[in-house]
Amino acid sequence: MSIVVTGATGHLGRHVVEQLLERVPAEQITAVVRDESRAAGLAARGVRLAVADYNAPETFGALFAAGDKVLLISGNEFDKGRVRQHKVVIDAARAAGVALLAYTSAPGSLTAALADDHRATEEVLLASGLPYTLLRNGWYHENYTENLAPVLEHDAVVAAAGAGRVSSAARADYAAAAVAVLTGEGHENQTYELGGDQAWSFAEYAAELSRQTGREITYNAVTGEALEGILAGTGLPAPFVEILVGVDASIEKGELVVSTGDLSRLAGRPTTPLAEAVTAALKG
Repeated sequence: MSIVVTGATGHLGRHVVEQLLERVPAEQITAVVRDESRAAGLAARGVRLAVADYNAPETFGALFAAGDKVLLISGNEFDKGRVRQHKVVIDAARAAGVALLAYTSAPGSLTAALADDHRATEEVLLASGLPYTLLRNGWYHENYTENLAPVLEHDAVVAAAGAGRVSSAARADYAAAAVAVLTGEGHENQTYELGGDQAWSFAEYAAELSRQTGREITYNAVTGEALEGILAGTGLPAPFVEILVGVDASIEKGELVVSTGDLSRLAGRPTTPLAEAVTAALKG
Protein backbone atom coordinates (compact mmCIF):
# COMPACT_ATOMS: atom_id res chain seq x y z
CA MET A 1 0.00 0.00 0.00
CA SER A 2 1.25 3.42 -0.95
CA ILE A 3 0.09 6.94 -0.12
CA VAL A 4 0.01 8.74 -3.44
CA VAL A 5 0.08 12.54 -3.67
CA THR A 6 -0.60 14.28 -7.00
CA GLY A 7 0.86 17.72 -7.62
CA ALA A 8 3.53 16.80 -5.09
CA THR A 9 5.91 19.62 -5.99
CA GLY A 10 3.22 22.29 -5.90
CA HIS A 11 2.65 24.78 -3.09
CA LEU A 12 0.32 22.51 -1.11
CA GLY A 13 1.77 19.18 -2.26
CA ARG A 14 5.22 19.94 -0.88
CA HIS A 15 3.76 20.55 2.57
CA VAL A 16 1.79 17.31 2.39
CA VAL A 17 4.81 15.21 1.44
CA GLU A 18 7.01 16.85 4.09
CA GLN A 19 4.43 16.12 6.78
CA LEU A 20 3.89 12.57 5.53
CA LEU A 21 7.62 11.97 5.91
CA GLU A 22 7.21 12.73 9.62
CA ARG A 23 4.51 10.05 9.94
CA VAL A 24 5.31 7.15 7.60
CA PRO A 25 8.40 5.56 6.01
CA ALA A 26 9.48 7.33 2.80
CA GLU A 27 9.10 4.16 0.72
CA GLN A 28 5.35 4.20 1.46
CA ILE A 29 4.97 7.62 -0.23
CA THR A 30 4.57 8.13 -3.97
CA ALA A 31 4.96 11.69 -5.24
CA VAL A 32 3.27 12.29 -8.60
CA VAL A 33 5.11 15.01 -10.52
CA ARG A 34 5.26 16.37 -14.04
CA ASP A 35 8.93 17.37 -13.84
CA GLU A 36 11.12 14.78 -12.17
CA SER A 37 13.99 17.25 -11.73
CA ARG A 38 11.87 19.37 -9.38
CA ALA A 39 11.49 16.38 -7.06
CA ALA A 40 15.12 15.27 -6.88
CA GLY A 41 15.26 16.19 -3.20
CA LEU A 42 12.30 13.93 -2.43
CA ALA A 43 13.80 11.04 -4.36
CA ALA A 44 17.03 11.45 -2.40
CA ARG A 45 15.03 10.97 0.80
CA GLY A 46 13.55 7.70 -0.44
CA VAL A 47 10.20 8.92 -1.75
CA ARG A 48 9.03 7.05 -4.86
CA LEU A 49 8.49 9.34 -7.84
CA ALA A 50 5.89 8.81 -10.54
CA VAL A 51 5.95 11.08 -13.57
CA ALA A 52 2.45 11.81 -14.84
CA ASP A 53 0.46 14.66 -16.37
CA TYR A 54 -3.25 15.39 -15.95
CA ASN A 55 -3.33 16.16 -19.68
CA ALA A 56 -1.95 12.73 -20.64
CA PRO A 57 -4.34 10.03 -19.36
CA GLU A 58 -2.02 7.21 -20.37
CA THR A 59 0.57 8.39 -17.82
CA PHE A 60 -1.84 7.45 -15.02
CA GLY A 61 -2.59 4.03 -16.52
CA ALA A 62 -0.52 1.88 -14.16
CA LEU A 63 0.28 4.45 -11.50
CA PHE A 64 -2.09 3.28 -8.74
CA ALA A 65 -2.39 -0.11 -7.04
CA ALA A 66 -5.21 -1.76 -5.09
CA GLY A 67 -5.30 -0.49 -1.52
CA ASP A 68 -3.51 2.80 -2.22
CA LYS A 69 -4.68 5.99 -0.56
CA VAL A 70 -4.64 8.89 -3.01
CA LEU A 71 -4.66 12.65 -2.50
CA LEU A 72 -5.88 14.39 -5.65
CA ILE A 73 -4.74 18.00 -5.32
CA SER A 74 -6.86 20.11 -7.65
CA GLY A 75 -5.04 21.36 -10.74
CA ASN A 76 -4.30 25.03 -11.35
CA GLU A 77 -4.61 25.09 -15.15
CA PHE A 78 -7.90 26.97 -15.26
CA ASP A 79 -7.82 27.12 -19.06
CA LYS A 80 -7.32 23.39 -19.70
CA GLY A 81 -10.51 21.85 -18.36
CA ARG A 82 -9.75 20.97 -14.78
CA VAL A 83 -12.73 18.66 -14.37
CA ARG A 84 -11.55 16.56 -17.30
CA GLN A 85 -8.04 16.50 -15.80
CA HIS A 86 -9.34 15.39 -12.42
CA LYS A 87 -11.49 12.71 -14.03
CA VAL A 88 -8.33 11.17 -15.51
CA VAL A 89 -7.03 10.58 -11.98
CA ILE A 90 -10.38 9.39 -10.61
CA ASP A 91 -10.87 6.92 -13.46
CA ALA A 92 -7.37 5.49 -13.02
CA ALA A 93 -7.88 5.20 -9.25
CA ARG A 94 -11.19 3.42 -9.73
CA ALA A 95 -9.68 0.98 -12.22
CA ALA A 96 -6.91 0.14 -9.76
CA GLY A 97 -9.23 -0.29 -6.79
CA VAL A 98 -7.66 2.25 -4.45
CA ALA A 99 -8.81 2.26 -0.82
CA LEU A 100 -9.47 6.01 -0.62
CA LEU A 101 -9.34 9.08 -2.84
CA ALA A 102 -9.23 12.42 -1.04
CA TYR A 103 -9.83 15.56 -3.12
CA THR A 104 -8.93 19.16 -2.26
CA SER A 105 -12.14 21.01 -3.04
CA ALA A 106 -13.64 24.39 -2.10
CA PRO A 107 -16.00 25.34 0.75
CA GLY A 108 -19.58 24.22 0.21
CA SER A 109 -20.70 27.79 0.94
CA LEU A 110 -18.69 29.26 -1.97
CA THR A 111 -20.83 30.25 -4.97
CA ALA A 112 -18.11 32.09 -6.94
CA ALA A 113 -17.14 30.69 -10.34
CA LEU A 114 -13.95 29.34 -8.73
CA ALA A 115 -16.10 26.67 -7.07
CA ASP A 116 -17.68 25.38 -10.30
CA ASP A 117 -14.84 23.01 -11.23
CA HIS A 118 -14.70 21.73 -7.66
CA ARG A 119 -18.42 20.99 -7.51
CA ALA A 120 -18.26 19.20 -10.86
CA THR A 121 -15.22 17.17 -9.73
CA GLU A 122 -17.05 16.18 -6.55
CA GLU A 123 -19.91 14.87 -8.69
CA VAL A 124 -17.50 12.79 -10.78
CA LEU A 125 -15.87 11.40 -7.64
CA LEU A 126 -19.15 10.49 -5.95
CA ALA A 127 -20.44 8.86 -9.14
CA SER A 128 -17.26 6.74 -9.37
CA GLY A 129 -18.20 4.68 -6.34
CA LEU A 130 -14.73 5.09 -4.85
CA PRO A 131 -14.37 5.58 -1.10
CA TYR A 132 -13.78 9.32 -0.93
CA THR A 133 -12.94 12.20 1.38
CA LEU A 134 -13.82 15.76 0.35
CA LEU A 135 -11.33 18.20 1.84
CA ARG A 136 -13.15 21.46 1.17
CA ASN A 137 -10.23 23.81 1.71
CA GLY A 138 -10.97 27.41 2.54
CA TRP A 139 -8.74 30.33 1.58
CA TYR A 140 -4.97 30.30 2.15
CA HIS A 141 -3.12 33.02 4.09
CA GLU A 142 -0.49 32.83 1.35
CA ASN A 143 -2.98 34.06 -1.27
CA TYR A 144 -2.36 37.44 0.36
CA THR A 145 0.94 37.24 2.23
CA GLU A 146 2.86 36.03 -0.84
CA ASN A 147 1.67 39.08 -2.79
CA LEU A 148 2.70 41.91 -0.50
CA ALA A 149 4.83 43.87 -3.00
CA PRO A 150 2.00 46.05 -4.40
CA VAL A 151 0.53 46.50 -0.90
CA LEU A 152 3.84 47.78 0.46
CA GLU A 153 4.48 49.87 -2.65
CA HIS A 154 1.19 51.76 -2.28
CA ASP A 155 0.62 51.36 1.47
CA ALA A 156 -2.83 50.02 0.67
CA VAL A 157 -4.73 46.75 0.73
CA VAL A 158 -7.10 46.84 -2.23
CA ALA A 159 -10.10 44.50 -2.40
CA ALA A 160 -13.73 44.47 -3.52
CA ALA A 161 -14.87 42.60 -0.44
CA GLY A 162 -16.47 45.37 1.60
CA ALA A 163 -16.56 44.45 5.28
CA GLY A 164 -16.56 40.72 4.50
CA ARG A 165 -14.46 38.34 6.55
CA VAL A 166 -12.20 35.42 5.64
CA SER A 167 -11.31 32.44 7.84
CA SER A 168 -8.08 31.62 6.04
CA ALA A 169 -5.32 29.32 7.25
CA ALA A 170 -1.79 28.41 6.23
CA ARG A 171 -1.07 25.84 3.54
CA ALA A 172 0.71 23.81 6.22
CA ASP A 173 -2.57 23.66 8.18
CA TYR A 174 -4.53 22.27 5.23
CA ALA A 175 -1.67 19.84 4.55
CA ALA A 176 -1.90 18.61 8.15
CA ALA A 177 -5.60 17.85 7.66
CA ALA A 178 -4.86 15.91 4.47
CA VAL A 179 -2.10 13.93 6.19
CA ALA A 180 -4.46 13.06 9.05
CA VAL A 181 -6.94 11.65 6.54
CA LEU A 182 -4.29 9.77 4.54
CA THR A 183 -2.69 8.18 7.60
CA GLY A 184 -5.77 7.73 9.80
CA GLU A 185 -8.90 5.62 9.79
CA GLY A 186 -12.60 6.30 9.48
CA HIS A 187 -12.47 9.09 6.90
CA GLU A 188 -14.21 7.19 4.09
CA ASN A 189 -17.14 9.03 2.48
CA GLN A 190 -16.68 12.07 4.71
CA THR A 191 -16.84 15.76 3.81
CA TYR A 192 -14.81 18.23 5.82
CA GLU A 193 -15.38 21.99 5.64
CA LEU A 194 -11.96 23.46 6.38
CA GLY A 195 -11.07 26.98 7.48
CA GLY A 196 -8.96 28.87 9.98
CA ASP A 197 -9.96 29.30 13.61
CA GLN A 198 -10.16 33.11 13.35
CA ALA A 199 -11.93 35.06 10.61
CA TRP A 200 -10.55 38.49 9.73
CA SER A 201 -11.58 41.51 7.68
CA PHE A 202 -9.42 43.38 5.20
CA ALA A 203 -9.41 46.41 7.51
CA GLU A 204 -7.96 44.15 10.22
CA TYR A 205 -5.44 42.75 7.75
CA ALA A 206 -4.31 46.28 6.85
CA ALA A 207 -4.05 47.11 10.55
CA GLU A 208 -1.88 44.04 11.17
CA LEU A 209 0.39 45.01 8.27
CA SER A 210 0.62 48.52 9.70
CA ARG A 211 1.54 47.14 13.13
CA GLN A 212 4.28 44.90 11.80
CA THR A 213 5.79 47.35 9.30
CA GLY A 214 5.43 50.54 11.34
CA ARG A 215 3.77 52.17 8.34
CA GLU A 216 0.23 53.40 7.85
CA ILE A 217 -1.35 50.85 5.52
CA THR A 218 -5.02 51.39 4.74
CA TYR A 219 -7.77 49.21 3.35
CA ASN A 220 -9.04 50.61 0.08
CA ALA A 221 -12.45 49.02 -0.53
CA VAL A 222 -13.29 49.29 -4.23
CA THR A 223 -16.10 48.07 -6.47
CA GLY A 224 -15.79 44.82 -8.38
CA GLU A 225 -15.59 46.80 -11.61
CA ALA A 226 -12.73 48.92 -10.28
CA LEU A 227 -10.84 45.84 -9.07
CA GLU A 228 -11.31 44.23 -12.47
CA GLY A 229 -9.62 47.23 -14.08
CA ILE A 230 -6.76 47.22 -11.58
CA LEU A 231 -6.07 43.50 -12.02
CA ALA A 232 -6.37 43.67 -15.81
CA GLY A 233 -3.78 46.44 -15.72
CA THR A 234 -1.28 44.07 -14.12
CA GLY A 235 -1.47 41.77 -17.13
CA LEU A 236 -3.43 38.93 -15.53
CA PRO A 237 -5.50 36.87 -18.01
CA ALA A 238 -9.13 37.99 -18.18
CA PRO A 239 -10.59 34.64 -16.99
CA PHE A 240 -8.37 34.71 -13.91
CA VAL A 241 -9.31 38.32 -13.20
CA GLU A 242 -12.98 37.34 -13.27
CA ILE A 243 -12.32 34.51 -10.81
CA LEU A 244 -10.54 36.82 -8.36
CA VAL A 245 -13.23 39.49 -8.55
CA GLY A 246 -15.86 36.81 -8.03
CA VAL A 247 -14.09 35.54 -4.93
CA ASP A 248 -14.09 39.05 -3.42
CA ALA A 249 -17.84 39.27 -4.07
CA SER A 250 -18.26 35.97 -2.24
CA ILE A 251 -16.13 37.22 0.65
CA GLU A 252 -18.38 40.27 1.00
CA LYS A 253 -21.33 37.87 1.29
CA GLY A 254 -19.59 35.84 4.00
CA GLU A 255 -19.02 32.76 1.87
CA LEU A 256 -15.38 32.27 2.93
CA VAL A 257 -16.12 32.15 6.63
CA VAL A 258 -15.86 28.48 7.64
CA SER A 259 -16.61 27.95 11.31
CA THR A 260 -16.90 24.16 11.61
CA GLY A 261 -13.62 23.67 13.47
CA ASP A 262 -12.89 20.71 11.15
CA LEU A 263 -9.43 21.99 10.20
CA SER A 264 -7.97 22.38 13.68
CA ARG A 265 -9.67 19.15 14.75
CA LEU A 266 -8.08 17.16 11.91
CA ALA A 267 -4.72 18.89 12.29
CA GLY A 268 -4.74 18.23 16.03
CA ARG A 269 -3.75 21.82 16.84
CA PRO A 270 -4.97 25.40 16.40
CA THR A 271 -4.59 26.85 12.91
CA THR A 272 -1.82 29.33 12.12
CA PRO A 273 -2.82 32.93 12.95
CA LEU A 274 -2.77 35.42 10.08
CA ALA A 275 -0.32 37.59 12.06
CA GLU A 276 2.19 34.72 12.06
CA ALA A 277 1.91 34.36 8.28
CA VAL A 278 2.44 38.12 7.86
CA THR A 279 5.56 37.96 10.02
CA ALA A 280 6.99 35.10 7.95
CA ALA A 281 6.23 36.90 4.69
CA LEU A 282 7.86 40.16 5.81
CA LYS A 283 10.98 38.26 6.91
CA GLY A 284 11.12 36.43 3.59
